[in-house]
Amino acid sequence: MRREDFLALIEGRREELGWSVADLSQRAFGSRTSSAIADIKRGSAPSIERAEAICQALDLDFYIGRRRTSEATAELDGERFATIARYEASAAAGHGVVNLDAPPKDHLAVPRDWLIETGIRPDRCILITARGDSMAPAISDGDLVMIDRHQTEITSGKLYVYNDPDNGTRVKRLELIPGAATIIARSDNPDQKRFPPEYHTGPAMNAISQNILGEVVWSGHLWR
Repeated sequence: MRREDFLALIEGRREELGWSVADLSQRAFGSRTSSAIADIKRGSAPSIERAEAICQALDLDFYIGRRRTSEATAELDGERFATIARYEASAAAGHGVVNLDAPPKDHLAVPRDWLIETGIRPDRCILITARGDSMAPAISDGDLVMIDRHQTEITSGKLYVYNDPDNGTRVKRLELIPGAATIIARSDNPDQKRFPPEYHTGPAMNAISQNILGEVVWSGHLWR
């Protein structure tokens, strides 16, 4: 695709969504002042990484390779829904491990307009159930947790789901200590006596970083 065609495509989609250039920059690059889109307008061809980030933010397909099947969608009363797989697995304090090789238990239909507004790509996400109260009040026992499987590089302070060799699948707020080769796994529960910070170094640190399933991008509370 020529640069001019790519620019026309993203500008048309941006206007359709009612976003400013700054809005798009924020969703694609995490900064309202990114120069990426302005550079394209000035004649620079975007890198593959930048083009993919822009397409993801605008919910445009970005794909190079063999033809693939389309994302599962449904429509109800004129509103489009994307379906996200839910797996028979739990995370938080349990000992079960998510098995993504097994068929999903079922699927949850989520409005596509909401997914676009929040920058969530349904084709990259899965759902599991949280168990335990170590992450309360943010995530409570029985809550559904949506995981972006493409976000596996740790950004300090964000929530991640990972497979712990000793404790099964867990959801924790991870923090990298620069220069110290340490990962801190924190619980949101204010009772720090029951849920103290966990410091992982060496093989334990590698076990976490190499077994991250993805970043938590949404959770749904179960009201009882």
